[in-house]
Amino acid sequence: MKTSDKKQLAIQIVKSIRKAGFTAYFAGGCVRDLILKADPHDYDVATSAPPDTLEKIFPKTVPVGKQFGVILAVLEGVQFEVATFRKEGAYQDGRHPSWVKMSEPREDAQRRDFTVNGLFYDPVEGKIIDYVEGGKDIDAKLIRTIGKAEERFSEDKLRLIRAVRFASTLGFEIEKETWKTIQRMASEIHAVSQERIRDELIKILTRPHPGRGLELLSESGLLKEILPEVETMKGCEQSPEFHPEGDVFVHTKMLLDKLNGPTPTLAFSALLHDVGKPPTFSDEGGKIHFYEHDRVGAEMTRVIMERFRFSNKEIEAVVAAVENHMRFMHVQVMRQGKLKNFLSRETLQEELELHKIDCESSHGKLDNYEFLNQKLREYKEEELKPKPLINGDDLIQEGFKPGPLMGRILRQAYECQLEGEFQVKEAAMLWAKKRWAELEKK
Repeated sequence: MKTSDKKQLAIQIVKSIRKAGFTAYFAGGCVRDLILKADPHDYDVATSAPPDTLEKIFPKTVPVGKQFGVILAVLEGVQFEVATFRKEGAYQDGRHPSWVKMSEPREDAQRRDFTVNGLFYDPVEGKIIDYVEGGKDIDAKLIRTIGKAEERFSEDKLRLIRAVRFASTLGFEIEKETWKTIQRMASEIHAVSQERIRDELIKILTRPHPGRGLELLSESGLLKEILPEVETMKGCEQSPEFHPEGDVFVHTKMLLDKLNGPTPTLAFSALLHDVGKPPTFSDEGGKIHFYEHDRVGAEMTRVIMERFRFSNKEIEAVVAAVENHMRFMHVQVMRQGKLKNFLSRETLQEELELHKIDCESSHGKLDNYEFLNQKLREYKEEELKPKPLINGDDLIQEGFKPGPLMGRILRQAYECQLEGEFQVKEAAMLWAKKRWAELEKK
């Protein structure tokens, strides 16, 4: 749905609430984005109407946080968060208030996180309502907490990372006292669940200026708490011959800034592709090496992705990207069968993009990238991944025992098939029998 259409639906929500005799405004980040002439991701509404009344006004609602005064109103299949103006008691778990009471707009604004997110907008009158000087901070490009920074961050420790996210994505600075408090409280981020941290990291890495986001996470002290494996990239020198840009951290930051609306898996592949370099660093007579950093990095990546509770599919995609990123340097000397196998993998396109920005952020040579694109044009899809002529059942019927040797035979047979060594099942089976006998003797 177009942003303009979504906005019109949000205005409908405001008008419906007003028609019932209550106050209603756009609230939070959408107001900030409208001031900045950016397309809001979502339109949230704040109102004087209690949740029970909202459920009567709108035919379809979801009580996602009704106990906190929040419901979702669903119009034309689109969900809009509608929250009752409220004030809150002390936060006892670093996320939820001990009590919530209905309030009025001024008090509601005071309980929000940052001034740039504390504005209201009347879409009917076309008027900004600003109780927290958020407009002033938007003009000054500043991220500042509403009220005392320590109180706001103590209420929800995730706000420590959210401050970095807003600063990097919007291109703003973090106000001095807010920044000092983040640095002082960085170790308290462990009170937040890994899933919530993961979701903020995804937003930082997939939206504008992810490299700056990484830098702010490091300078704030948050990176060493949530991703110590990435923090250790700082000061890990690389060979100037291949990496004139600097250490591994600088290289990674450059990669991130070359991303353009990436998927979460591509963003994390860029972040973690060289995570294995610090533990494999060696200096042999002034020559720097990172032996097997791709393999070590893949193992570390799996641990990190599992820690952040990514799905199995996402984990496998990022692990594959990290494990394979050095294989691109050998593609021009690969046998045809191995090359076709390499090109037919499900994760190839994201790995190819990772390879491109990896090269652009170091030596600048794109010959392997161009070679692979040329091969993709040459090979038809059916040529890249034809059905194997023989499978495990075929070998078992011939008396072979299942196991690692059978898997090896099948992989090699498929590569030979891709290279055109045989075109029919009978020939493939003869080859498999001969190869099996050879390997059994070893």
